[in-house]
Amino acid sequence: METRNSILKLNNIEVMYQEVILVLKGVSMAVPEGGIVTLLGANGAGKSTTLKAISGLLKHENGEVTDGSIDFMGERIDRKDPEEIAKMGIIQVIEGRRVFEHLTVEENLRVGAHLRKDGSAVKDGLENVYHFFPRLKQLNNVMAGFVSGGEQQMMVMGRAMMAKPKLILLDEPSMGLSPLTKNVLVEGIKSIWKTGLTVLIVEQDASLTLNLVERVYILEHGKVGLEGKSQDLMNNEEVKRVYFQLG
Repeated sequence: METRNSILKLNNIEVMYQEVILVLKGVSMAVPEGGIVTLLGANGAGKSTTLKAISGLLKHENGEVTDGSIDFMGERIDRKDPEEIAKMGIIQVIEGRRVFEHLTVEENLRVGAHLRKDGSAVKDGLENVYHFFPRLKQLNNVMAGFVSGGEQQMMVMGRAMMAKPKLILLDEPSMGLSPLTKNVLVEGIKSIWKTGLTVLIVEQDASLTLNLVERVYILEHGKVGLEGKSQDLMNNEEVKRVYFQLG
């Protein structure tokens, strides 16, 4: 039983694209305030669609929540625009490490602070990002197009942190990264979460997140097929074999 209030709730949501393609078929989940949760599943299960429904980005892809609701801090958000949702404190790190290649690393990070009114705090924000990802401080004057994929992933996560979010959504942060870089990334995510930020991670790589998160939701064909505490699922041999290929 959860002892913390849920900062985010998905209440039996359905999502349809182009008014004909039903992708999510009644997804419910809750993310506790200050918690770290992962959403796992195969390609096409609806993981990225779930994040886009939360952040309002479905509207850019001719998609919409057609049933159910999404609540953030007690307020319904599934009918709001992405800009409104971002201002409320939900920031998504989109899959694919989208950076401004002709800007420096630090200039890319500063872009993330465009919603903030407290200009004097931007410097502190940069120092926090450099604390989480020291490699970025070494590269701060390098053009973003010349750094590695792992460094770009750190950069887009740092850029999201510059917005001072209440909830950060990470879409496939480990995709295409080496095992060593994945480990560095996990440590950065753990450090960010320990500051009190709420984190929701979408991943295919179960082994990356199971030791990091508190709770797991597994999507199957647009529905939640299994959910539970991470440790409980990891201790279940049948679950490990069927869902995580770890047995």
